[in-house]
Amino acid sequence: MAEQAPWREVLQRALKKNSNCRHSRYVQLATVRPDGRPANRTVVYRGFLGDGLGESLGETDVLTFVTDCRSNKVGEIAHNPWAEVAWYFPDTREQFRLLGKLSVVNAATADEKLQKGRRAAWKTMSDPGRQQFMWPQPGEPRGGDDSIFKPEPPSADSPVLDAFCLVCLAVEEVDHIQLAKNLRHRYLRGGGGGGEWASQNVNP
Repeated sequence: MAEQAPWREVLQRALKKNSNCRHSRYVQLATVRPDGRPANRTVVYRGFLGDGLGESLGETDVLTFVTDCRSNKVGEIAHNPWAEVAWYFPDTREQFRLLGKLSVVNAATADEKLQKGRRAAWKTMSDPGRQQFMWPQPGEPRGGDDSIFKPEPPSADSPVLDAFCLVCLAVEEVDHIQLAKNLRHRYLRGGGGGGEWASQNVNP
C-alpha cells in the first residue's frame, strides 16, 4: 500500500473539527470549459476513494464527488481533466486548495474496483439524492409537467442508474492556510503526480 499523503490527515482533522457544520462538506470545484473559460460550482465531498471498502481499493488520496453523467462538467473533464477544489472551514478558519486531475467513473468503466467505489457512493446517497438521477437532462429547457421531477426514488440496493457518475480528483498539489494563526503550508507531489510528496511552510 502506498504511503498516505501528509495532507490527508490534516484535512481529515479539519473535517472532524468542523463536523457540526453541515456545509463543511460542500466544496467549490473549478474546471475549464472547452473554450478556455472557467466553470465553477459547489459539490458535496463524498469521501476518499476506497473508504470503507477494505483492501479491495486500499487507502487512497483521491477525493470523490458525484454528478450526473449528462452534466456539462463531464464534457469539460473529458476535454481538460485539470481542476481545483477550494474548501473553507469556518469554525477553524482554514482553507484548503487542492489541485489535480479529474476522472469520471460511469456505467461503462471497465475497472471493477472503480465500479465498486461507484456502487458504494450510490448506496450512501439519500433517497432524494438518488431520485435526481431520474430527472430529465440537466440544463435543458424545462417543460410544463412537474411530475417528472417526482418519480419514486430508487432504493440504495437498486441497480446504479446509468446517469450516476463518480468523479475522482487525483490530487497533485495542496495549499493549506490557517487564517487564525497566519500559517500557510504547501504540499507538492513530484514525478508528474506519481512520486513522493514534499511539503514546505510558505508566507501566508
